Amino acid sequence: MFQRVLILSASVGAGHVRAAQALEKAIIQMGAAREVRHVDTLDYTNRVFRNLYSKAYLEMVNGAPDVLGWLYDYLDQPWKNERRRLALDRLNTRRFVRLLKQYQPEMTICTHFLPAEIISWLKAKKQLASRQAIVVTDFDIHAMWLCHHYEQYFVALEETGVHMQKLGIPAEKITVSGIPIDPVFAEPKEKRAMREKHGLRPDGTTILVSAGGFGVGSMEHVIDSLFELQHDAQIVAISGRNAELRQRLSALVHRGSHVGRVDVKVVGYTNEMDEYMAAADFMLGKPGGLTTSEALARGLVMVIVNPIPGQEERNSDHLLEEGVGIRCNNLPVLAHKIDRLLDDATRLDTMRRNVERLGRRRAAYDIVEKLLSLRAEANC
Repeated sequence: MFQRVLILSASVGAGHVRAAQALEKAIIQMGAAREVRHVDTLDYTNRVFRNLYSKAYLEMVNGAPDVLGWLYDYLDQPWKNERRRLALDRLNTRRFVRLLKQYQPEMTICTHFLPAEIISWLKAKKQLASRQAIVVTDFDIHAMWLCHHYEQYFVALEETGVHMQKLGIPAEKITVSGIPIDPVFAEPKEKRAMREKHGLRPDGTTILVSAGGFGVGSMEHVIDSLFELQHDAQIVAISGRNAELRQRLSALVHRGSHVGRVDVKVVGYTNEMDEYMAAADFMLGKPGGLTTSEALARGLVMVIVNPIPGQEERNSDHLLEEGVGIRCNNLPVLAHKIDRLLDDATRLDTMRRNVERLGRRRAAYDIVEKLLSLRAEANC
C-alpha cells in the first residue's frame, strides 16, 4: 500500500481529467493507498497560462482545427524542444512546484504531460523523491509526453510501446494497459435493461452520438444527416455541458424534419454515460482517447466523424487499422455508410469481435496493480 498518491491531470478537454478520476476511484476501491488526491495542475498556474492551455485549446478545436493539427505535428519532434518548453512551464507553474514539495507524495501519476515534465525536472534536481508514473491518454504517443525521469509509462497499444522503445524508453518501463476508464465500465450491464431504464425502444439499432464533456462541434449537422437512415434506429444525442447546443438539438428534433424510421433523444451532461453506452450498438463522434476507450469497453462499434487534426486523426488511424470502426469524411453520406454496414452482417460481426479484443474494461485496475507490484519489487 502507498502512503500518499497524487494524481495529476490538466483540464484541457475532458479526457485527461476523466482518466485521473478513474485511477483515483480504482485506488480507493482497491485500498491501494492510505491517502490519494487528484489535482488539476492548471489550478496551480497563473491565469494567463491557464487560459492558454484550456480556453485556447477549445477555441482552436471549434474555430481553427487545422491550426491545431499543424501545431500538433510541428511539436511532435522527440527530445527537440524540451528545454525551451520546460523553461516556459517552470516559469508558470511555481505554485504547482510548491504543492509538490509540500505534499511530498510517495507516487505521482500523471494523465497529462505538463505535470510529468515538471516532476521529471524536480527529480533530476533531486528536489523531489516521488516515484512517477505517466499514463498516455491517446492511442498514439506525442513528443510532449516524453521525459527523462520516471518509473513507468502506461500506453494503450502494443505499437505505441514499440514506438517508445525506438525513441529510447526501456521496454521494462512500458506497460501496455489500455487507457484508464471509470471502473463502472467493468461492471456488466444488460442492453435491454439499460434501454428500458432510459426510455429507449428495446429493439432497433441504437446510435450514441456524443459531443464530449464540453459539448464541442457541429452536432446538429450530424443528427440531421442521420435522419436519412433507411434502417429503424434511435439516436441518443449527448450534448454535454453545452446548454445552447442542447437547445439547438431539441429544436431540430421538434421541427419534425426527420423520417419516421429515426427517433432522437437529446441528453445534456450526464454521469450515466456508461449506461447509455451499454444501451447502444454504435458510438458516433470524435475519437478522443477516453470516449473511445469507454465505448470499446462497452462493445460499441465506432463511427468516426470529423476527428480533430492531430491526436484524434492518429487515434482514428489506429481504430480503423484494428477494424473496430468506420470513418465518414462527408456528412451527406453518413446514413448511407451506416446503412451499408448494417446490411453486411458478416462485416459487422467481425468488427464486434475486434471491439471485444481491443476493449480494456479493467485498465484502471491493471495500472494500479502494476504500480503496487513495482513498489513491492523496489522494497525487496
